[in-house]
Amino acid sequence: MGVKAMLPSYELGFYALVVTCAVLYSGSGIFEASRDSMNRKAFRDGIKPGWHYFGRKMDVADFEWVMWFTSFRNIIIFALSGHVLFGKICSMTVPQHRAVMYMIYGVLAVLGSMGLVYLMIILSHCLLLYSVALAKQKWLCYVAGLCCLASFKMEPFGSWQSGFVTGAFDLQDVLFYGGCTFTIMRCMSFALESSEKEEGIYSIFDLLKYNFYLPFFFFGPVMTFDQFHAQVSTRELRRKDDEMRSIRVNALLHVGAIVAVDIFFHFFYILTLPSDLKFVNRLSDWSLAGLAYSNLVYDWVKAAVMFGVINTIARLDHLDPPQPPKCITMLYIFAETHFDRGINDWLCKYVYDHIGENHDNILKELVASTTTFAVTTLWLGPCQVVYIWSLVNCFGLNFELWVQKFFQLGPFAKLEAKLSGAMSRRIRAAFGAVNFWAIVLYNILALNSLEFALLVTKRLLVMGFPVSTLSIWFITYCGVQLIKERERILAIEEEEKGDKAKVE
Repeated sequence: MGVKAMLPSYELGFYALVVTCAVLYSGSGIFEASRDSMNRKAFRDGIKPGWHYFGRKMDVADFEWVMWFTSFRNIIIFALSGHVLFGKICSMTVPQHRAVMYMIYGVLAVLGSMGLVYLMIILSHCLLLYSVALAKQKWLCYVAGLCCLASFKMEPFGSWQSGFVTGAFDLQDVLFYGGCTFTIMRCMSFALESSEKEEGIYSIFDLLKYNFYLPFFFFGPVMTFDQFHAQVSTRELRRKDDEMRSIRVNALLHVGAIVAVDIFFHFFYILTLPSDLKFVNRLSDWSLAGLAYSNLVYDWVKAAVMFGVINTIARLDHLDPPQPPKCITMLYIFAETHFDRGINDWLCKYVYDHIGENHDNILKELVASTTTFAVTTLWLGPCQVVYIWSLVNCFGLNFELWVQKFFQLGPFAKLEAKLSGAMSRRIRAAFGAVNFWAIVLYNILALNSLEFALLVTKRLLVMGFPVSTLSIWFITYCGVQLIKERERILAIEEEEKGDKAKVE
């Protein structure tokens, strides 16, 4: 109820004004803190010389972002540009064999960047899981795949395998574990899809073509085997209307996002500030809340840029890859919270939806979510922070269902039925605001540190109560209402498209 309920335009305008003022006020506090802390000794490692003519240094605390645009920049441009050119030639000359050509290019690129031993390790895991797939037993595919994944994520097995790769360069560990773990996820998808195939089994070359598609190899996203196989097997390569225009626009947006982040890092040290808890503790509650929220937004931008660039290349190859993650600004539901939509799709298809089915049964949902986060914990690498992150997010996901079931009981359902759609929407937004901050607090555990997450929680819920707590809750409520308004408009547009399709 209340999904398509309208609110008065003046009310929505007030919400937008409140959110805008709050963001500007919080941002000014972070800007002042960044300016005042620019030369602190404690921040020496995280802040490096930047734009001297503006008198600003740059936040370089994020290893991944710095890696992409320094040591890995030339490799990315060279390898992916070569793939685009190679893929274009193949699409024009031998479209029916383009998957084989992509595989050959990917194998050569992996061989050239990581060496023969690394390639042999990858192939050995592919061969092992292909052999398991021959049995066409799902449980065996899960056991073998998770054991292979554990061999890279748990010691001493991970170090033992990486020790075979000779030579050393800055990105060796990143490429080693990235390529290996994504390979295991792809091989598991292949094995599980093969076990469902009614007649026969897919060939080993189908697995190799799937695994060695270079844009997805080292950093994902994971595209399930059934989707990849169906798309690369298409011989008639046709573009949708305005598809190339959409690809060019997306490419420009990603370049713009990269420039925007670079500018942002010269004026807001959102990644370095949380490393000094004594300094952060002196910030106002508003600045602290903005700092925690900014970290999640930045992590989404980083994921959107990485997957967006890869997806653009995949679309040039006539594929329809997993979309970038949904922005944290547009989230207030745990079920939609993910920074890697490829892994999320994989987990939903093979674990979460497989066990939870329609997600209405509380017990099945508990088992499904617990199993999903157990696999996710193994994927991320078992450690204390990951354990806590998995536990609280699993609780949040189940708590949503418990609250939903509770308010669907007779007395509450009858009470809501008596309310107008607008009032129902307001009440739901109030609960959504609490959920929004639960998502923020639970996820900064993994993005920053347990200590920073506890500090933010203590300041906002205990020391800041009631003024800061209720003020931030109200501002978040205003933001959730704006999200709901966007969802309402999208729902109406989808309905109109459906009606139009029926008429045609």
